[in-house]
Amino acid sequence: MDARMLNTIANFIWGIADDCLRDVYVRGKYRDVILPMTVIRRLDAVLEDTKPQVLAMKKTLNTASITNQWGALCNTAGQAFCNASPFCLRDLTSRPTPQKLKADFEAYLDGFSPNVQEILDKFKFRNQIDTMIEADILGAVIQKFISKDINLSPKPCGNLPGLDNHAMGTIFEELVRRFNEANNEEAGEHWTPRDVVELMADLVFAPIADQIKDATYSCYDGACGTGGMLTVAQDRLNRIAAENGKKVSIHLFGQEIQPETYAIAKADMMLKGDGEEAMHIAYGSTLSSDQHAARSFDFMLANPPYGKSWKTDAERMASGKKKEILDTRFNAATADGEPLSMIPRSSDGQLLFLLNNISKMKQDTPLGSRIVEVHNGSSLFTGDAGSGPSEIRKYILENDLLEAIIALPEKMFYNTGIGTFIWVLSNRKEERRKGKIQLIDATAIKTPLRKNMGEKNCELSPEQRQEIVRIFMAFEESEVSRIFPNSEFGYWKVSVQQPLLDEQGNPVRDKKSRIQPDKAKADTEIIPFRYEGGIEAFMDAEVRPYAPGAFIDPKATKIGYELSFTKYFYKPVQLRPMEDIVADLKALEKETDGMLAEILGGIQG
Repeated sequence: MDARMLNTIANFIWGIADDCLRDVYVRGKYRDVILPMTVIRRLDAVLEDTKPQVLAMKKTLNTASITNQWGALCNTAGQAFCNASPFCLRDLTSRPTPQKLKADFEAYLDGFSPNVQEILDKFKFRNQIDTMIEADILGAVIQKFISKDINLSPKPCGNLPGLDNHAMGTIFEELVRRFNEANNEEAGEHWTPRDVVELMADLVFAPIADQIKDATYSCYDGACGTGGMLTVAQDRLNRIAAENGKKVSIHLFGQEIQPETYAIAKADMMLKGDGEEAMHIAYGSTLSSDQHAARSFDFMLANPPYGKSWKTDAERMASGKKKEILDTRFNAATADGEPLSMIPRSSDGQLLFLLNNISKMKQDTPLGSRIVEVHNGSSLFTGDAGSGPSEIRKYILENDLLEAIIALPEKMFYNTGIGTFIWVLSNRKEERRKGKIQLIDATAIKTPLRKNMGEKNCELSPEQRQEIVRIFMAFEESEVSRIFPNSEFGYWKVSVQQPLLDEQGNPVRDKKSRIQPDKAKADTEIIPFRYEGGIEAFMDAEVRPYAPGAFIDPKATKIGYELSFTKYFYKPVQLRPMEDIVADLKALEKETDGMLAEILGGIQG
């Protein structure tokens, strides 16, 4: 089905809100009716042909006193879902009273299988029935969705073609996008701009496109929102496989904490005909209630919440007398056995989602796992040496998992104008990338939007996405691409002490002849790993010439990592020559000559 027809259908459904819901709902609440009704009507249309067989099977099962019926009923329907009520949606258009319509509509909803019930519950759709009945609009809404002017069935109806699962999913995604745009304050919370998602999918698959085999792969998003990243990833892998003559299948897994958003994701999977995939979308917090703890995945994409408190999760996860978080996803050890507690401050848990993905990397496959995530700038540098965020960066870099970080243009997202960065990770780095990290400055690669969408004022065209991927794949130094060894981003934070002196100016020593520090003169120094000769060379060259006898406390030395992106691409503003400034001042004086006299003369007059 072409884009014009899909847009026509989306416009019709969008118009139902204005036709039926205006004056009953505020515009921001239209979605509470339209999205679940779109799902209901599609499922209803898919089930129409097998409805008689399902009812016959239900009668047989009832006669046999079989209580666990859903498996048999869904099998009879030929779908991952079914409806065992005596009604189709079309049957509900001729009810004599609103109360009869309400009773039968509720019975119809109750007839859906448990997987559909969960979607309706998360939508809180039943809460809307009384409102629609009181306003006498429920019948009109149903009538609109079964209108001859629109066909949401997979079979042709009159002059209207059938709608396959992919086309239906596309329409549903378009409706979600429109509602998100109409509620700019919410848009970025569960809908990453499609241009960014497309770039992320390219970065996941492009480097290993020639290694895809006839096989089954898995893709995971632990902050899946409406599931857009998963479906784009699925489409991208299928396209690559087709181009290379490979037959693949890809299983999608996700988790979402926001109820309506979870319902949208699960419904979208079901509308696309992916009943099994819908079962893989889990509800709840990925941090404190990981529903995919036992699984590992080939590919992982995510745009986790940043700058958002995870205090509630932390409280749920804490255990023991010290209320420690012992989850193995967030606690590890260095190669020499040094424990790493990678727990960030409770005000921002974004990097925990990255650790969650790292914990799900495959270790025993040729491709291993690839991860692409979006984070804000604080993830690069926040946290002192030894803090949770620094320990996370330490773990990632010392295990050589980070391939690249790409700086995106500002104002790419709907609800924030801040700078964002794409992290690309792999546990199967190419030989040329081992021990190295590529930084790409893509902040100037963008196309302005004709009209802002919330905070979003620019986008990435297909050509610009290709250019970013080309820069990444080339792995070469340029004005916008810098390559560094992992050690470039590490440093020692050392405690510098000076001797405590007695009245004669001699160092004070303890009973074991150890020099005692003067606490009033204690200081710290940050020493980059790249400093030639290390800590002692730094002390000899930078400290002891000014503080003879200075020494460090080895027990207080900490290792930190920060990825200071800006300093590698900083371009100082070129100052104007003084002669140009003087010339401008003289010109301004000439332009205003006599104006002051005229003003003063007017006042005196």
